[in-house]
Amino acid sequence: MVMLSDVRDKQLEVGASQRKRLISVVTACYNEEENVEDVYREIKKIRDKHGEYKWEHVFIDNASTDSTVDILKSIAEYDKDVKIIVNLRNFGHVRSPYYAYVGSTGDAVVVFLCDLQEPPELIDTFIQKWEAGHTVIVGTKTGVVENWLLSFMRKGFYRFIDLISETKQIKNFYGFGLYDKSFMTILRSLNEPYPYFRGLVAEYGTNICEVAYSQKPRKKGRSKNNLYTLYDSAALGLVSYSKLPLRLACIIGFCSAIVCLFVALFYFSYKLLFWENFQVGTAPLVIGIFFFGAVQLFFLGVIGEYIGTLLTRVTNRPLVVERERINFDDTP
Repeated sequence: MVMLSDVRDKQLEVGASQRKRLISVVTACYNEEENVEDVYREIKKIRDKHGEYKWEHVFIDNASTDSTVDILKSIAEYDKDVKIIVNLRNFGHVRSPYYAYVGSTGDAVVVFLCDLQEPPELIDTFIQKWEAGHTVIVGTKTGVVENWLLSFMRKGFYRFIDLISETKQIKNFYGFGLYDKSFMTILRSLNEPYPYFRGLVAEYGTNICEVAYSQKPRKKGRSKNNLYTLYDSAALGLVSYSKLPLRLACIIGFCSAIVCLFVALFYFSYKLLFWENFQVGTAPLVIGIFFFGAVQLFFLGVIGEYIGTLLTRVTNRPLVVERERINFDDTP
């Protein structure tokens, strides 16, 4: 005799196996009125091609001052799978995207940038790798469309941070990729107030697959990256994954003190031996003062970066405060 509970359990198992897995595409935007509609269309093509999955496209707007939010709202009116988070103010290029990543509920999260410089068709490859068992699939650039000097500085920095980092970094990786919910669960448990996403992927990602691609030139709008945002990302990566700058400060300070001691003893002894004939002069004094002053200021800045990171963690403010969310069934 078949028990009713056994039948019900069997039905639940069949229903679970037939449930379409959800893929969340997350796009962060700020003053991208020229691009958001094109981004939506490109992702819609991918969604229509892969009907075996449920989809949601989450746009998080960092308090744009142009018509970006109005365009997104008009899209969300006729496509309920498009969801919008509008921030109360601009929370920066680090916190805002990360907030949407960890807030997504998909079985996989696809990070897709709003400048359309990454090829949308690569998402097909990401999905194939995901189905093959990889939990983190990242896009790595083989070519970068940017100023040669900026490209040189960027490559130099990533070589440097890879050299001194306590965690092996992923070369030429900038966030574009697909992340399984098991990895996103780890990120949610970290409670990072100012996260270095690329470093977290390198540190906590398992079964990582790298997919190479060539970056396209930006067709519309202007990049929101500037010297400050690039420095902010570089400093964040440096202080998050290496203590070497602090140790260098101690080592250089100690070595400088030893050198200064020997120089002082040399001048003192020489002056005692040749009191009338030897004059120290101001040149070595001025050079020494400016040199060691510059070294001290540099390492004070390095120490300040670490202290700033500690302050951010101690205050533990929320990543983002929302002003509005659209097409979400759940609460923030």
